Amino acid sequence: MEMKRRIHLELRNRTPSDVRELVLDNCRSTEGKIQGLTEEFVNLEFLSLINVGLVSVANLPKLAKLKKLELSDNRISSGLDVLAEKLPNLRHLNLSGNKLKDMSTLEPLVCTQSNWCVEPLCSPPRPPRSRRRQGREEKAGPRGRRRRGRR
Repeated sequence: MEMKRRIHLELRNRTPSDVRELVLDNCRSTEGKIQGLTEEFVNLEFLSLINVGLVSVANLPKLAKLKKLELSDNRISSGLDVLAEKLPNLRHLNLSGNKLKDMSTLEPLVCTQSNWCVEPLCSPPRPPRSRRRQGREEKAGPRGRRRRGRR
């Protein structure tokens, strides 16, 4: 389904200013650009554009209230500097599965917000909770108390 048509269907007789979340995953983007999304979505806080074939986010409208943007599994390689200007309240950005050429393309995003939580892109995954708990139990004694080593 084409992106413009999908946006029309997602509105469901609402005005763009009524929409807080918009999920456009797996719809087609012609020419690799965002289409049909306008600055009329003034209250949009969450936008998901997963696997839509995006190459560029240059024509993304200014969305002042957007906090979370999902852009995974596209073909974006650069041009992310516009996000800092157009999305001043962005707190979460998922770019996994894209073709980023250079991490410096993310610098404008990190430098604009002092309350960003930036995690390394290549950090090792945390073990599941059950494995973390198991590690604590091995260190604990029979009644749940930690055993002290002998000196």
